[in-house]
Amino acid sequence: MFGERGRRRALSLGIDPKRLPPGQSPTVKWPVLSVEETPRTPAAEWTLTIDGAVEEPFTLDWAALQAESHVDWEGDIHCVTRWSKFGMRWRGLAVAHLLERAGLSKEAGFLLAESRTGYTTNLPLSDVLEHPALVAFEADGTPLEPEHGGPMRLLVPHLYFWKSAKWLSRLRVLEHDELGFWERNGYHHRGDPWAEERYSVEDYVARALRREARAARGLR
Repeated sequence: MFGERGRRRALSLGIDPKRLPPGQSPTVKWPVLSVEETPRTPAAEWTLTIDGAVEEPFTLDWAALQAESHVDWEGDIHCVTRWSKFGMRWRGLAVAHLLERAGLSKEAGFLLAESRTGYTTNLPLSDVLEHPALVAFEADGTPLEPEHGGPMRLLVPHLYFWKSAKWLSRLRVLEHDELGFWERNGYHHRGDPWAEERYSVEDYVARALRREARAARGLR
């Protein structure tokens, strides 16, 4: 039912429904969803560290970041809360470029993105090396507002948007996977919207059992 509403909404906005992952609905606005209080860090005070299982860890401040080669990406983003926003334009630094500069160790296999707030989310390296992934500072031609992760956020658009950590301060390369905030709290370890990887298998089963128990008691 939700999928059919989303399809009709896409058609009304002139969006090809084939671009809409299952269970999603298009939005024109950009909803603001955060688990933490929004930090308001001036760009001049911002830094990004790339370290962990790398040969040459380094830290960029805002001036150094602006001196790097920037890339653009245009496409769609999808939130696990079921909204999708289409045709966004982003600018930033390619994560693959930053990791190449740091030099990955032979044992490196995963990435933990860390925010200034302490929020974390985990990714296999393949999701930032084999797909578009940016350390982004602009969206739709304007600097990122703090509510949307400014001055700097991660952008991994082929996964649900909780993987695109706001207020990015560190990319830590790991040899073994380490779950982030939402992954420890029942969200899927990867988060592919086309496969509807919203929740971990364990959490999905637990939810199903709770629904069955409520139904047996005559509750909705």
